[in-house]
Amino acid sequence: MKKLLLSLTVICGILNSYSQDYFPKNDGVNTTNSNYTVFKNATIHTTPDTEIKNGTLIIQKGKIVQVGNAITPPANSVIIDLKGKHIYASFIDPFTNFGIEKPKRKGGSPFSGNPQYEASREGYYWNDHIRPETNALTSFKYDAKKATEYVKEGFGVLNTHMPDGIVRGTGLLVALNNEGTEGDRLLSDRSSQFLSFSKSNKSKQIYPTSLMGAMALLRQMYHDADWYAGGNATNKDLSLEALNRNKNLPQIFEAGSRINGFRADKVGDQFKTQYILVGGGDEYARIDKVKATNAKYIIPLDFPEAYDVSDPFMTNLVSLGDMKHWNQAPTNPSVLSKNGITFSLTTHKLKKIADLKNRIMKAIEYGLDKKTAIAALTTVPAQILGKSNLLGSIKKGSYANFLITKSELFSKDNIIYENWVQGHKNVVNDMNVTDINGNYELTLAGKTYDMSISGKPTKPKAEIKLGETKLGTKINYKNDWVTITFTDTDTTKTQYTRIVSSITDSPNFWSGKAILPNGAQTSFSAKKKPEESSEKKDKKSTDKKEKPEVLPVVYPNIAYGNSQLLKSESLLFKNATVWTNETDGILTKTDVLVKNGKISAIGKNLNDSNAKIIDATGKHLTSGIVDEHSHIAAAAINEAGHNSSAEVTIEDVVSPDDIDIYRNLAGGVTSIQILHGSANPIGGRSAIIKLKWGESANNLIYRNSPKFIKFALGENVKQSNWQSFSRFPQSRMGVEQLYIDYFSRAKEYHKRKTSGKPYRKDTEMEVLAEIINGQRYISCHSYVQSEINMLMKVAEKFNFRINTFTHILEGYKLADKMATHGVGGSTFSDWWAYKYEVNDAIPYNAAIMHKQGVVTAINSDDGEMSRRLNQEAAKSVKYGGVSEEDALKFVTLNPAKLLHIDDRVGSIKIGKDADLVLWTDHPLSIYAKAEKTIIEGAIYFDLEKDKAMRKSIAAERNKLSTMMLKAKNSGLKTQPAKKKEKQQFECETLETIN
Repeated sequence: MKKLLLSLTVICGILNSYSQDYFPKNDGVNTTNSNYTVFKNATIHTTPDTEIKNGTLIIQKGKIVQVGNAITPPANSVIIDLKGKHIYASFIDPFTNFGIEKPKRKGGSPFSGNPQYEASREGYYWNDHIRPETNALTSFKYDAKKATEYVKEGFGVLNTHMPDGIVRGTGLLVALNNEGTEGDRLLSDRSSQFLSFSKSNKSKQIYPTSLMGAMALLRQMYHDADWYAGGNATNKDLSLEALNRNKNLPQIFEAGSRINGFRADKVGDQFKTQYILVGGGDEYARIDKVKATNAKYIIPLDFPEAYDVSDPFMTNLVSLGDMKHWNQAPTNPSVLSKNGITFSLTTHKLKKIADLKNRIMKAIEYGLDKKTAIAALTTVPAQILGKSNLLGSIKKGSYANFLITKSELFSKDNIIYENWVQGHKNVVNDMNVTDINGNYELTLAGKTYDMSISGKPTKPKAEIKLGETKLGTKINYKNDWVTITFTDTDTTKTQYTRIVSSITDSPNFWSGKAILPNGAQTSFSAKKKPEESSEKKDKKSTDKKEKPEVLPVVYPNIAYGNSQLLKSESLLFKNATVWTNETDGILTKTDVLVKNGKISAIGKNLNDSNAKIIDATGKHLTSGIVDEHSHIAAAAINEAGHNSSAEVTIEDVVSPDDIDIYRNLAGGVTSIQILHGSANPIGGRSAIIKLKWGESANNLIYRNSPKFIKFALGENVKQSNWQSFSRFPQSRMGVEQLYIDYFSRAKEYHKRKTSGKPYRKDTEMEVLAEIINGQRYISCHSYVQSEINMLMKVAEKFNFRINTFTHILEGYKLADKMATHGVGGSTFSDWWAYKYEVNDAIPYNAAIMHKQGVVTAINSDDGEMSRRLNQEAAKSVKYGGVSEEDALKFVTLNPAKLLHIDDRVGSIKIGKDADLVLWTDHPLSIYAKAEKTIIEGAIYFDLEKDKAMRKSIAAERNKLSTMMLKAKNSGLKTQPAKKKEKQQFECETLETIN
């Protein structure tokens, strides 16, 4: 009897006496193996879409020499017969830090001790977190053990880099050839340039502290690189030289989330750089915007584990958005593919490399095509890295990086036998071991059993059934001997039958001895049933398996999201009490017609056959509330790294999925100004947005948005409450001098810019020059009379005016001077005594400023207060006797005036945007609810719809909880249910980026 073993003929290497190596050899004669290795009779998948049946593959010296049919092997060949087996290109991971250790973070908070403001390196860029000169090779150490883990999962090549810094320098393309030399393995030492929004652990330089600061730094870096490349700089900058040198390499940007990918793409588009984006696995939630980036993506497969929802109380702590992400995340690769987005897969974020196959199989279960999965591991990463000529496919001239598999890749019963890297064989599973997997008819002692064997050939699993009864079964298989023990059903207590056989002639029929529970010996036979193709088996398995239920994506994809993006409607409000905020005042029993997103008509007995009729009898219709000072809907608020951060903009970090948008709509708010915080005297630029729930960040921002910037005075900017006291200014008089210094610099900058001479573009100075030139408005955080007076005088000195003093709780002390200067006041209704500089605040402040002719508004500066600004406005009726109409203007028309958007919103006037609120009661009453909140004719909040959505949300949570319980009961891992606290930003919030 002959064992089923593939024979390998060893042919001696031929000595090439004419080749000469320029390295000296001290260990004997230097020989070169010029043999060919020929693999024949395999199904060769040259690309994911093309295959050669009964093909031949020939390799030599680590490269593919020939591939095709009917090829005659060269004379000096080692021939390996792969009949019935498959060959695929080995996998490529384009985003790893293989062999490179990430530096440890230097201890302490960036805001404690003595923060580092200046760069620590001579001859490099002014910011330590920009490190394009980094060459990963200087930190690389080949990790053979880790390489083996990758090889077992099918990888042949990794793209690795130093995962440190905003610009991280160049990466390495490394072949996982444990037998090769460093020179053999290193395919490229400048494979790509890597970027991120995360700072370097090698430096404690404090700037940037925020996401918007990182974006501003990248922009300034690109401006500086262009300036430097033009030969204008007088200094030597090794970083900018490297950046310009690397600009034609693939630019891989670790975004880490869908929305950060959009932010990175925004920077790239500005500087005509197309980033390859490392995603976050949540791209499915706004696939239209993902497609619009035109980027290629590198996608992690870290699908979240189900939450442990066995405790109903703890279940309530998990947000619906997180529950839905668990359900929908496995669809991400499929959704990308169906929308024509080119993507590669990566092991990045996986806890274990060995998890890769299961994650891919799950993605396939959720709709990913197998060929697309293979392409995402082979041809696509090769294309991304510009190495399609050498990697990712089986063709002449490519590296001999390929897999030998039992079946088609990602079929249920497939096994990777070998992974050849640069022509070196790596045995993953010995293909010379006879494969006994399959379904058998087991005959023993007059009974016929169904036996199924699966798993790895060297470590199989067995299941035996008698009829419908499943018997406890164990199997041991070694050196072509199999022993199977299973429980007997004819005895009252558990006893076992054991069968032993040698697998010799054929794995399709084997026989041997059996020991029965009573000790008697007999014989048995096991006959293999005819096998279906792996394709048919997978289809049958899929058909039999219940398809996973995936909840639909909504916009945004959290609680209260809309099933589709909302559109403007024609609306006709009938018999409302209309607060026009115009000279018409309050109109009773009046109709308002909305068409094409605008207020079309106001009057009595209006008709429009195409309009939706809304009965407003007994109800009040007002313009939407405008919050002049808000910090909701943003991913960052303070860039605290410098005393001036005019270069940053909140528009970069608008968060359209913030639930506070919906909550504000429920309070009748339609427009807000998201202001930078008050960490520095000169803060960042603001974002003025409409609360169009479900839209993208860019679609929230006002078209042709007025230009604003946040300034600040008082305790915060001089760091009274910070742990460190090292940054200028430290006093109120220092704040004044800082303004004078910066405006003087801005004047000189503008003079140079308009002189026609070469100048280095400085975003910070550009913004400050806009202020001096009357092109940008200042909204200034302020409390104390003396400082308010000071800033007005500084502005007058430079011939411009402050637009708004916000907070301004001592505005009543100098309201006459404010009116003369022409500045508005946006204040709190009745806040005081929460810190020293507000001790003189009084609730009559708004009324006094208003009566002095100052354009006065009530703002929130608070995510909770913004939902009841109508009530905050009402307090001025009590404190100061302001009329009801004027009090409502404090939160509608007046803040619109302060924001220079009163030509669009703030009153009910023909031609203005249809940003309206229908109130159930008098709009200043504590009993009033916003029944409908409308922006540009689209109903973004509806009280009745809200009630229905609450029921729908409860049903979705219940359905998802049931799915998670099922997952837990089936043995899948779970994560604890816990609440993720939503960060509530305010003026003083100091956030940091990693």
